[in-house]
Amino acid sequence: MRENLESGFSAIRGRATGIPDEVFELFPVLKSMLHRRGGDLSGGQQQQLAIGRALVMRPSLIILDEPTEGIQPSIIKDIGRAIAYLRDKGEIAILLVEQYFDFACELADNFVILDRGSVVASGDQEALRQPDVRKHLTV
Repeated sequence: MRENLESGFSAIRGRATGIPDEVFELFPVLKSMLHRRGGDLSGGQQQQLAIGRALVMRPSLIILDEPTEGIQPSIIKDIGRAIAYLRDKGEIAILLVEQYFDFACELADNFVILDRGSVVASGDQEALRQPDVRKHLTV
């Protein structure tokens, strides 16, 4: 796993000084598993590793494509807390693509709802509560 995290350094040559402590603060399980192979991890641990590797690159934008897919609820909460922390910190723009509405709603400042590739609704948190927006959501 260490090598997997450090592979993020390739995008930031000359600026890397080590895996940021923040990665292990957000995902403590990664620190305890540095010696393991990435392929030996659970789906949730692999998702945390992927986010951690992206953070190693110190991005200005991170795109998360359905980070909750196939992940157990306790890991979903961990990932949600990490995304909320990064959002609140305000140093990284986050584009979250997610089908799990409650997860996305808790984290989003703004949203776009797509139906078969077409925008059917968009707005801020207040707009999410409008009946014409909610009719597009499947529960």
